[in-house]
Amino acid sequence: GARARLDPGSRRGRIAAGRAVAQDQMLIEIGIAVIKALVVVQLVLGLAGILGWIERKGSALVQDRIGANRASIFGFAGAGLINTMAADPLKFITKEDIIPAGADRLLHWLAPCVNLFPAIVAFAVIPFGDVLYVGERAISLQVAPLDIGILYILAIMSLGVYGVVLGGWASNNRFSLLGGIRGSAQMISYELAMGLALVSVVMTYGTLDLQGMVRAQGDMLGGFVPAWGILYQPLAFLILLIAGIAESKRNPFDLPEGESELVSGYFTEYSGVKYLMFFMSDFVEVGVVAALTTTFFFGGWQLPFLTADGFAFGGELLLALPNALVALLQVATFMVKVLFFCWLQILIRWSLPRYRYDQLMRFGWKTMLPLALANAIVTAAVILSFQEA
Repeated sequence: GARARLDPGSRRGRIAAGRAVAQDQMLIEIGIAVIKALVVVQLVLGLAGILGWIERKGSALVQDRIGANRASIFGFAGAGLINTMAADPLKFITKEDIIPAGADRLLHWLAPCVNLFPAIVAFAVIPFGDVLYVGERAISLQVAPLDIGILYILAIMSLGVYGVVLGGWASNNRFSLLGGIRGSAQMISYELAMGLALVSVVMTYGTLDLQGMVRAQGDMLGGFVPAWGILYQPLAFLILLIAGIAESKRNPFDLPEGESELVSGYFTEYSGVKYLMFFMSDFVEVGVVAALTTTFFFGGWQLPFLTADGFAFGGELLLALPNALVALLQVATFMVKVLFFCWLQILIRWSLPRYRYDQLMRFGWKTMLPLALANAIVTAAVILSFQEA
């Protein structure tokens, strides 16, 4: 009996060997997922830091100033990079963490974590490339390839409001509480318009999978024009971009932290690393909005005329490329598009004046929501008419 169990040719031996292979494959898949998650988290946090530098230098250009350029290492300031990427984080990390008297210590500590976490994990379902082949293994360039990616995005982004509410309520400060109330009302209001815009996108592509949406935009209309979502859903693009800026609470929708009215709003009573987490959340959310805009309406990682085998035109392969180089070009294309929309949001931030709160709510409920609803109805009618034809 013992010999039969150890004999690889026996039935039990084959079952044991199969289980061992399955376990090895599972460990490999888990390792690949962990590596992808770590890489994406590092890229997102690095993007937040770079956007902080772009915002400071960009606002300086808009306002005809020099911008951050004082801190240097051995005389090298790097056009403000040392100031923004080294000196400022060091200052925040070494600052004293102050908790106001009467504040809820647990919730005061938890609020910045709850605010930053959803923005980071939203990138889990955003595809930054197609497929990378390593030997015989196909690695999807997406941390979590979910068939219901849009539902995941909506669920995760809706959690961000809790960080704002908890930060305002736990601080034991009237200005913070008012900022938290403003933020919750604003984010919930604009989520409705964003959700309806995404409904139109889902109907257009016929899938909830973000990778499927990007692949559907790989065709060329007439052989020259990329079939990007902006051609099919221009109004949904505008609604998603505006609602996304409102969700990230930046000008002209920064009422929850309006310094002329509320000091710093819901994070008035924060300092040190906690303040840095709120600060970083804004830029990570800017990246999320840019990534979603790129994915839904501008082809995601798609580069015109670039196929899985190389550059092609009219169905003929003009330049064959190895898979690793194709994957690298796809990731680079995605990053360039994301950086462009990040820059656009920063430009809007420093170009438009702040809304009054009543104007903000009126615009969300009386303009954005009806337009998003009308767009969804028209999209459904057009798709139905094509199906019947």
